Amino acid sequence: MINYVELPSKDLGATKAFFAAAFGWEFVDYGPEYTSFSATSAGLDGGFFLDTKASTTATGGALVVLKSDGLEATLAAVAAARGGVVKPIFDFSGGQSPVSWGC
Repeated sequence: MINYVELPSKDLGATKAFFAAAFGWEFVDYGPEYTSFSATSAGLDGGFFLDTKASTTATGGALVVLKSDGLEATLAAVAAARGGVVKPIFDFSGGQSPVSWGC
């Protein structure tokens, strides 16, 4: 079972603003280079650390899937938070896919 995940961010302020606006995540800062989120708001404990490098699925980074009970509403929230869609919603044998986005 995964207990905690840490992800790189080139801009912690922008990362926090996006995830708070799009998904309602809450953060606790631990200095200027680290912020954490909790399972209470994000579904999993973890954090973002400041780094000049950031991984993407195109460069071999992990794909993280966020659950949504309403993909269309989530897509609208991502757009409103100035996120971009990497892969649009598509149907597959188990239902609809999660949407991939980036900020």
